[in-house]
Amino acid sequence: MISGRIQGRDKALPHAYKGHRMRLALFQPAIPQNVGACIRLSACFGVELHIIEPTGFQFDDRAMKRAALDYGPLAHMTRHPDWAAFQAARGSGRLILFTTKGAAPLTDFVFQPDDTLLFGSETAGAPEHVHAAADARVFIPIRPDARSLNLSVSAGIGLFEALRQTA
Repeated sequence: MISGRIQGRDKALPHAYKGHRMRLALFQPAIPQNVGACIRLSACFGVELHIIEPTGFQFDDRAMKRAALDYGPLAHMTRHPDWAAFQAARGSGRLILFTTKGAAPLTDFVFQPDDTLLFGSETAGAPEHVHAAADARVFIPIRPDARSLNLSVSAGIGLFEALRQTA
């Protein structure tokens, strides 16, 4: 038994611990715990996290800090004051919107290493102008009688699959 470590984990996603060109973006998130969990995703998988404001909370919120634990210094997070600022700073690569109104199931979608994975607000999703700006719209298949997954759960599922494909 290896104390505190999972044997072979450094071989599973080698780029995840060195940084990657893939990016994770949250459009106007409302729940601080979800942002905290995505800060942990950013830190653990070595991807940039972009927060498109306004958010439904203050960034000094205790709930967000508690969810992020001590991963904040390991994460690369950029806050954008609005959608236009995010678009101007985004750079190259496709914009992949994860949405319940997605056209392609996650299980069929082919990711590229420089994709930006964008997730809408927990309460309102993404507005039409964000849908129009996306290069592709993807959904995570769930039971038909279930409404949707939690934002940070969706981000974790989508990010892991994208990194797995592009490893």
